[in-house]
Amino acid sequence: MAFEIPHAKTQDTDVVFTKLQVKNLEQAAAFYGSVVGLVEMNRVEAEIAGRKVTEVVFMPTSAGGAMFILASFADTEVAAANEVILGLVTQNIAGFIARAEQAGGRVLEATREVPGMGGMQVAFLADPEGHVLQITQPGG
Repeated sequence: MAFEIPHAKTQDTDVVFTKLQVKNLEQAAAFYGSVVGLVEMNRVEAEIAGRKVTEVVFMPTSAGGAMFILASFADTEVAAANEVILGLVTQNIAGFIARAEQAGGRVLEATREVPGMGGMQVAFLADPEGHVLQITQPGG
């Protein structure tokens, strides 16, 4: 792994997944598969609080990393947006943005260098449903 993040905790609990609610499950799965390179592990049909939900579970992108899950509730009529900002790290921010735009995403804030972070660059994008992605490219 090219980018190491320190880790710690004070309780006996681990964060093991992020679940993003989407309206169009197939479109979202295609976007995150082609743009981020996530690999689908399985699909789940379940109920949460009496609501039918279909989920796409992606494999972690690093050993010990958290899983990413897309969830689509059968009774959802409008895609939720702005409830979470997904943070992603890439070694090629320009390439990531190009893939995102080609897959229906859009740039919210163009790439800029983060002052005092050794050349780190950051950009903000929206996926096809409007969920916000913060893309970071480490400096150096």
